[in-house]
Amino acid sequence: MSIKSFIQIFILLSIILIISFVYYNYFSVNKKKIEEINSSEIINQERIKELEKKILDLEINNKALNDKIEENAKISEVIPSETNLSKSIEQKIYENSELKIQEKQTEEEKQVKKSVKDNLSKNKKIKNLVKDVEYTSIDQKGNKFHLLANSGKSNKDNNDILDLINVRGKITSNIRDTIYIVSDFAQYNSLNLNSKFYENVIINYQDKEITCVNFDINMETNKAIAYNDVLITDPKSIMKAGLVEFDLKTKDININPESTTKEVEVITQTNGIN
Repeated sequence: MSIKSFIQIFILLSIILIISFVYYNYFSVNKKKIEEINSSEIINQERIKELEKKILDLEINNKALNDKIEENAKISEVIPSETNLSKSIEQKIYENSELKIQEKQTEEEKQVKKSVKDNLSKNKKIKNLVKDVEYTSIDQKGNKFHLLANSGKSNKDNNDILDLINVRGKITSNIRDTIYIVSDFAQYNSLNLNSKFYENVIINYQDKEITCVNFDINMETNKAIAYNDVLITDPKSIMKAGLVEFDLKTKDININPESTTKEVEVITQTNGIN
């Protein structure tokens, strides 16, 4: 056999194999597509059957519901008195609601009137309030008492007394050192010129600082008394006392203990350390 004949036979066999392969694959793919289409149709048919069953169930339920509505309508026609009773109850509820609304409105009116009355009373009190109060008095010995306050108003129990807030005062003399006073509150008697300082009272005199709760000045007797939690500080010591008396004429200080059974407690300071 010649080489030419052999090549021809090989080419022929190759063509036959290619044709066979193409034919097989084509019909195999079509077969798969047909199977898929058949399977999809079966699923669709099953879904249609399920939907038809659900529709049927809904129609049955709908019919039963309509029958129940018709039955209730017939019962309502037979016993109309129940409907009238319901309307009567609704009317009573409405009337009660209206009554409650009227009562609420009356109560609100009372509250408004009370609020107006309170505001008028408050405004009346505020009229008695005086800002930036300043008083100055001089005794027979030439001691000058100067008093300043941020605000003040008449005492409700005594019109001669003025209640002061944020108070500063000083007592000056031509021959003695000045006494300086600061406190949160004070009462000043315009009739006898007496003063009562209280709350966070601080008194500075010479090199001493005295803190206490109360400090009373009596211009008639020319005496001043510091009491309640008295603490006296100077550069050398700290003293706790029950009472400190000032003589406004001489400016002398008398320090007394808290009671007759106790002595004045003194804490000495060294280089600023207790």
